[in-house]
Amino acid sequence: MLAIVLGFTLVLTRISAFFVSLPVFGWPAIPIPIRGLIALILSVFFYFCKPLAVDPAGLSTPAAMVLLGGEAIYGMALGFIATMLFAVVQLSGRIAEQQMGMTMAEIVDPLRGEKTGELSSLMEMVFILLFLSVNGHHMLLLIISKSYDAFPTGTVPTLNLLVEGVVGASSAMLIAGLRLAAPLLGAFLVLMVTLAMLARLVPEMDILTVTLPVRIALGLFLMAAFLPFVGGFVTEFADWMAKLLPI
Repeated sequence: MLAIVLGFTLVLTRISAFFVSLPVFGWPAIPIPIRGLIALILSVFFYFCKPLAVDPAGLSTPAAMVLLGGEAIYGMALGFIATMLFAVVQLSGRIAEQQMGMTMAEIVDPLRGEKTGELSSLMEMVFILLFLSVNGHHMLLLIISKSYDAFPTGTVPTLNLLVEGVVGASSAMLIAGLRLAAPLLGAFLVLMVTLAMLARLVPEMDILTVTLPVRIALGLFLMAAFLPFVGGFVTEFADWMAKLLPI
């Protein structure tokens, strides 16, 4: 009986750690009892579907603690990589807000309960709806399934492999975020050059007063024009996940 409980605890530890750091499902907007119930149901499913790599009956207490720690680190690393890739859309929104001069205007994100910008929150919500509409939550479940195929319960990747995945995800987040915001950055560069020339031609004009509404109007127009292209990142998100996740 003790061996069964230990084996199930190993499975539950990886899945719980994954859900704690996972985007959408790990956010405070979902009540803790709901998240715990989902993790428990999935743990029961994978416990009976995926074989264990170790015999729990032959484990000592220190060995069991080491295995539990390894499962927790592996699960959190998987969720953390997914979270960083998920934050690309929000990062591009924050870049847009900075160019528009709207960084001082913040709201409380209803999903995370944290302060964020209006545009980044809007872009993130649109991406979430698109992500769920193409069964993106199935992809997250597939990550857990593949992790048990690559590293069965009781075995985890090496630390170098986990660090490589996390570092690669952070680099991909910055690159993809800048790429999504590139059209807006180019348009604002042209605007700044135009306003600088105008300031030289008409020195008595208050450029700061004129610039702010023009920047906001241009930013909103470009955001509305390029918002449909956020859906294309859903496919790219899946590609990055396949490349960076240690599974």
